[in-house]
Amino acid sequence: MSDLFPDVVETERLRLVAATPDYIDTFDAYELCSQPYMDEVTEFMPWSRHETPKVTSDFLERCASSWSEAESAQFGLFPREGEDGAGELAGFGGIHTEWDRRVATLGVWLQPKFWGRGYSGERASALVALAFDVLDLELVEVKHAVANENSQRAIEKYVGALGGRRDGRKPNSLPTGDEIADQYVYSVSREEWRDATGGEYDAEFTWDASDGL
Repeated sequence: MSDLFPDVVETERLRLVAATPDYIDTFDAYELCSQPYMDEVTEFMPWSRHETPKVTSDFLERCASSWSEAESAQFGLFPREGEDGAGELAGFGGIHTEWDRRVATLGVWLQPKFWGRGYSGERASALVALAFDVLDLELVEVKHAVANENSQRAIEKYVGALGGRRDGRKPNSLPTGDEIADQYVYSVSREEWRDATGGEYDAEFTWDASDGL
């Protein structure tokens, strides 16, 4: 795997672990991704719940390949000790890099019982810090389907806290089932992030964590 991305990211309440077959068990991930509630989770996404373990295995292999090529880092999200559901795979979130543009794009999803806890914002704060302080990128973008009001509320809150804003609406940019949805696009620059946070963040990054999992 590429050594650009940390294998583990730890925040106050979350542990983010590399979403590759080395770290995430295929059948644990399939158990999550195949649940009926995933139809609700993926309503505004370009994929659907996993019908077989092979779909999950292929997903983790794609994550590993993208990681090795330094294209993206996908993480499994686990609540830490003291949280309700501690140690359970709650969802996935990651960072996609466009090195030529010096841009990172964030994405995340969580199973419904973990909604409303602020985990999305906590994960975003850590990955924005990773993009700017470790990967030396200049801009972080976040997008969501216009109709996805839950994502809108969460993203507006954490993007604003990190110094960013909504940039506009991108038409016909997200395949969702049989339709192509419009998306809202948000961004924060490294300078804006530093002004808003002082460049400080509550996250620890660990590379080559195979002995510590």
